Amino acid sequence: MADSFADFDNRLKNIDRAHRKMDGGYTTHVGKDGLIVVRPRRGGVRLPVKGMMILALGFFGFKGALLGHLGPQTYTDKVAVLAAGSAVEQFGAWAMSPDPATQVIAKTLAPYLR
Repeated sequence: MADSFADFDNRLKNIDRAHRKMDGGYTTHVGKDGLIVVRPRRGGVRLPVKGMMILALGFFGFKGALLGHLGPQTYTDKVAVLAAGSAVEQFGAWAMSPDPATQVIAKTLAPYLR
């Protein structure tokens, strides 16, 4: 009798543990045999990939528009002034340095910005 109660208690603990895992949501999958299986969603930090892509595209677009408007010589001079500053300004100079993607965007936008 005590063994059956211990087994029942262990099954209840397993069910409670599975339900606690599903507090963050769950996903359902249909197995090869047609059985619907419910699994807890994986935890952890999920990055908003779409938002990060839009942010990166906006940053490169801004750099390209700035390079297209100022011209390569003036832009390089301004980045050099940043590079001679504090650590934060040096990081800004590194981030704003012209790269191939920025140069392509600048060549595309330059006729419209001058």
